[in-house]
Parts: sequence; C-alpha cells; structure tokens
Amino acid sequence: MTVEKLKSGHHTGETECNYIVWIAYSGLGNRILTLASAFLHALLTNRVLLVDRGKDISDLFCEPFPETSWLLPLDFPLNQFNRFDKKSPEGYGNMLKRNVISNTTSTLPPFLYLHLAHDSDDQDKLFFCDQEQSLLQKIPWLIMKTDEYFVPALFLISSFEQELSNLFPSKDTVFHHLGRYLFHPSNVVWGLITRYYGAYLADADERVGIQIRTFESGTPPFQHVMDQVVACFLKEKLLPEVNRQEPIFTASRNRKSKAVLITSLNSGYFDKIRNMYWENPTMTGETVRVYQPSNEVRQQTENNIHDRKAWAEIYLLSLTDVLITSSRSTFGYVAQSLGGLKPWILHKPENHTTPDPPCSRAMSMEPCFHAPPSLDCKARTWTDTGALVPHIRHCEDVSWGLKLVELDKL
Repeated sequence: MTVEKLKSGHHTGETECNYIVWIAYSGLGNRILTLASAFLHALLTNRVLLVDRGKDISDLFCEPFPETSWLLPLDFPLNQFNRFDKKSPEGYGNMLKRNVISNTTSTLPPFLYLHLAHDSDDQDKLFFCDQEQSLLQKIPWLIMKTDEYFVPALFLISSFEQELSNLFPSKDTVFHHLGRYLFHPSNVVWGLITRYYGAYLADADERVGIQIRTFESGTPPFQHVMDQVVACFLKEKLLPEVNRQEPIFTASRNRKSKAVLITSLNSGYFDKIRNMYWENPTMTGETVRVYQPSNEVRQQTENNIHDRKAWAEIYLLSLTDVLITSSRSTFGYVAQSLGGLKPWILHKPENHTTPDPPCSRAMSMEPCFHAPPSLDCKARTWTDTGALVPHIRHCEDVSWGLKLVELDKL
C-alpha cells in the first residue's frame, strides 16, 4: 500500500507503516555513524529503517535484526539515489523555500528527500526543529543522505527528550550502545579481526591503539605529525621512553609487554615508531611491539577489499586498552565509541608545526557532529546550540561541532 503511493506520486490519508531510507554515502566511518543516526531517528518516530546496500554494505555487516532484513529491496521504485543532492526539487529544504509544503498543506508528497550532509543549508537543518518534525510525521517515506553524526541535535528536540532519556540514562554512551547493537562484522571481516588479534595482540599485557589520519596537503609521512604522535604518547605516559644511550638496559626486571596497533593510510609512521622501540631498549624494561595491519596509501570509498580492511582495523582499535586518535576523523570516532574508550585526541597541526600540547583527553567517547544547526527553532534566531542544554558541549577537535557528554564524568 505504502509502496503503491510512492509509485503514484500522491499521498492522502493514513498509511500502515512509515519508512526512512538511508542512502549509502561517503567513507566507511561516516556511513557507520550516519546509519546509527538514521536508526535512532527511526526509533524515535516509529519508522521502519531501510538501508541502501551501496556497493558493499551486505559484505561488511551481518543483519542486525533476526528473521528479517534491513536491506532495501532491489526493485525499490526510487533506486537511483545518486541523483539526490542539495538542489533536488524533492528536497525538504527546497520545498520549504518554495512554500510547497507546510503543516497546513492538505496534499502532501509520498516522500521527501532529507539532505543532511556537511553542505546542507539552514532550510535543510529545520529538520532539527520540533515543529518541523510534526510535519515530517505526515510523510510516509523519508529518503536521507548524510555524512554527519547528527545524534546530538536529536537531543535538542523537546518531543524526543523523554524517550531519549529513557533509552540513554548516560548521555555519553549513545553510539556505544547503538553501534554494538547494529554493526556486527560479516564472517569474512570477523576472520580478519580474530586472526590478527590472536597473532599479534592477544598475548600483550596492554594494547595501545594509535589512529593517524592527516588532512594536510603534501606527501606523508610528515615529520611534525610524527613528532606530535611521539610527544603525545610519551607526555601522557601511554608508552615508555627509550634509552638511546645504552644498547641493552638491564636495570629493571620488568617483563611487561605492550602491543601497539597503528592504523594509517601510510606506513611511514609505523616504520619510525617500530624502529624506535626495536633499536632502543625502554627505560622501564618493558617490551613494546608495534604493528600495522595495512597501508592503503589513499582512501578508497566503497572499494570492497579496502572497506573490509578498514572495518577490521576500526574493530581492532576498539579492542585496545588506551587509544590515540586524530582530530576530525570519523574512523577514530567509531573505534573509540565501540570500545567505550575516551581517547587522547591529536590536535590539528597548523602551518606544518607540532601543536603544544600535542593531544588532550576527550570529554566523552561520543563522536562529534561536525555541521550542527545554529538556529533557535522557537525564536527563529541564531544561537549557540552548544550552550542550550548541559549535556551537549562543543567538540574538542571541531570548535563549532556538538557532542554528548555525561556531566558526572567530566
């Protein structure tokens, strides 16, 4: 019945079920974060979530819901999702601008396209207003494209407040619970994870994860980034100092071992850190072993083999005991939240210079919403949405971004 209305292009009256369709878009970290965001919105609005399988979604994840599938049927009428962008006439923001729809409109379309990506404009972001949610509830099909973890903004919608409080008594665990519920590695990826963990990480007394992602122009590895990473793990005492004066250090009988897992598109940082601990004894007598599962040189979005390795590495990072991540990296966000870890975040370098301090501890394990709304929905004026409620703060790595925190843990 609902699909027939979608095919007809007209919608009147009630429908048995309402749906939200998530479009596979952007890199793997973004896709994981946005799929969790879409699922939470579906949960709050009693919609069925359907997932665009893209090129490799079904190869990366097991189905999370027993005896049913969340994958969009191959014969779905609106399957050419690459045609949707911020200029699409079916876009919610564009329809508001043209006064095509409102809460008083008698005839509504069977579907709306929600453009909630980093380049969405203020009209698109009216999605995060309470009064607009009441209009969206009347539309059977919502088609969503986003590369943003927009969960923090859902906590600003008053009609969702009570349900969100019931679901998440601890505000800093939202993605931790959603991610562990939704994202189970496929058998192929699970094989990569278990073989690598068993061979290199399982026997260590402590596992240290270091995720390095640079967004600077030029060819990595960059010396200032290398210096920053080393300064971070030494300053925070996550790894021991090395003794560069003596080839053998015998003052300590410490037999503790640490395994360091480095993930980076480039192998240069791994080589230098591995050699640092291979060529010199540690001041504490600890043994430090350094590993890097892959070095793919560049991100290859929706490349099946590349994404398998990326998903395996995200999961392996989540299994570490302490974690260093790069600022603004969704890859790191997913790893920290799945693992329930508050990472040390590497500050963004300026002018190819190592920041001082090199890193700082995150306020919470939650990911950052990089492109939040900045509108007071009731007053229709600009406001600081990071100052409206105590459990939403601006992010450490994106000054205008929003993230969820738990006040008792700050």
